[in-house]
Amino acid sequence: MTAHNAMDEREVTGKPDSKLTSADFRSVTLRSLALMSSFNYERMQALGFLYGIGRPLRKIYAGDNEGLREAMRRHMAAFNMTCAPSTFVMGIALAMEEMYAADRSIDRSGVNAIKVSLMGPLSGIGDTFFWGIFRILACSLGVSFAAQGNPIAPFILLLVFNVPNMLVRWFGVQLGYHRGSELIERLERGGQMKLVTHCAGIIGAISIGTMIAMWVSITCPLTFAIGDMQIIIQEYLDQIIPKLLPLVATLSVYGALKRNIKVPLIIAALVILGFGLGVCGAVAM
Repeated sequence: MTAHNAMDEREVTGKPDSKLTSADFRSVTLRSLALMSSFNYERMQALGFLYGIGRPLRKIYAGDNEGLREAMRRHMAAFNMTCAPSTFVMGIALAMEEMYAADRSIDRSGVNAIKVSLMGPLSGIGDTFFWGIFRILACSLGVSFAAQGNPIAPFILLLVFNVPNMLVRWFGVQLGYHRGSELIERLERGGQMKLVTHCAGIIGAISIGTMIAMWVSITCPLTFAIGDMQIIIQEYLDQIIPKLLPLVATLSVYGALKRNIKVPLIIAALVILGFGLGVCGAVAM
C-alpha cells in the first residue's frame, strides 16, 4: 500500500491500522437492504446480517480461512431488529471482529452478547421513528398529493420514508464502527469487557424472557370441581410462575436444539403434541 493510499484509508476510517474503507461502508449500507430477504423463524435475520457484513469481514480475515469460518458461524446466531438502525450493530460487530483478528486471546462471545443487548433498545427507537413517524408522514403526504391527482404522489411517499432510512443506514455503520470500537478498546484496556459482556448477556436473557411472555401463548383450560369449589388449573400455574407453560415449551425446544435434534423434527413433534393435547382439552392457544 502506498503512503498516499494509507493516508486516504486513515482519513476514511479514523483508525490507522484499519483495513476498512468507505467502499466497505457503502457495501454494508447497500447490503443491509437485504436484511429481511431470508427471514426465518429459527435464526430470523441472521443470514441477512452476515450478508451485510460479508465483504468487510472477508477483508478483516484475509488469509485466515479458519478465522473467517469462525466469524461467519458467530454471526449466524439469531438476530432480529428494526432494519434501518441495524447497520449500527453491524459497525460495532466489524470493529470487534478487527480486534479479534488482531488478538486471538480475546473472548469472542462478546460480539453476540452485544448484538443481543442492542436489539431491543434500537428496535424500540427504530420502530418509533420509522413505523410510527416517517411511515405515517410519508403515507399522509403521498395520499394528499394522490387525492389531488398529482403524479408525484408515489415519489413523495418513497422519498419521505427512504431518505431518512438510507441516511440512518449510512451514518449508522460508521458511527457503530468508529465509536463502538473506541468504547470497546477502552473497556478492554480497563478490564471491564467481561463485565459488559456478562451484563449484556443478562439483558439478552431478559429480552428473550419478555419475548416468550409476549409471543408464546399456551394455557391450560382444565378445571375441576371439589364440592362447591371450582379449581382452575391455570390460576395455580400462574401462582407458581406466570407464563409457566410458555416458558416450559420454549426451554424444551431450546433443549432439543442443544441436543442437535433437527428443526423439522421439533416442529413435527410440536404439531403432533399440540394437536393431541388440544383435542384432549389439556392446552389451549
